[in-house]
Amino acid sequence: MSTKLTVIVDNKSHEELGGEWGLSILAEHNDKKILLDVGSSDLFAENMKKLGFDIADVDYGVLSHAHYDHANGLKRFFTDNKKAKFYFRETADERCYHKKFIFNCYIGIPKHIIRDYPDRIEMVSGDYKLCDGVYLIPHKTPGLEKIGKRESMYRKTKKGMIPDDFSHEQSLVLDTDKGLVILNSCSHGGTINIINEVKSTFPDKHVHALIGGFHLFNKPEDEIRATAKAIKETGIDYVCTGHCTKDRAYGIMKEELGDKLEQLRAGLVMEF
Repeated sequence: MSTKLTVIVDNKSHEELGGEWGLSILAEHNDKKILLDVGSSDLFAENMKKLGFDIADVDYGVLSHAHYDHANGLKRFFTDNKKAKFYFRETADERCYHKKFIFNCYIGIPKHIIRDYPDRIEMVSGDYKLCDGVYLIPHKTPGLEKIGKRESMYRKTKKGMIPDDFSHEQSLVLDTDKGLVILNSCSHGGTINIINEVKSTFPDKHVHALIGGFHLFNKPEDEIRATAKAIKETGIDYVCTGHCTKDRAYGIMKEELGDKLEQLRAGLVMEF
């Protein structure tokens, strides 16, 4: 199975491509084009054009989780692409907030996007097969609301704010010639949890790669090192991270993972 990934948007970019706090990755798997996330603006559309891609050619869209920096380009996507559906977790909605002191700051998807595009958004549950060799895998690890509380990330409910359990987050998993490639844009649920979730879902498959942001920018050095060592111990072959990992954490991880680790940046191409 031929698989190529092109990073469309990341904090880092090179040459003529723009960068922003956000992420978007185009997967070409066999004869299908799958767009994971659309960054925090319309920049993804500009970068796709510069990279020689046409938004209209995308076959599937996948939202990794319900945060603005992965979803704000949705309206532009739906304007430029008339055929592809975007696949959300069934629990994705407009209720995500970041708590800072006494303030609740909205960090969710564009308001009314689900209401305005009901025919373009597909809500999925459980393990979902998107197409041949492509899967959407939810979190299966209990207690993730503890991470939400630690990160000051909450969801608004009728009973008030509750810590986010990241049930709206999902992994895009590609079955390639080298093994399973996991894409999880922010890995709020924890990188090791994510790897183990995919391993338990596909017990007879080798996990070759983990790609995405790891939400380590705000973590102490000892925790970053422990995360890198734990990733190495899983037997994974390749790791590529950026976005919410940021430079400091990336540098620490590089010391632990060496050649296994590469940095995400707009324009980066990976083939499996």
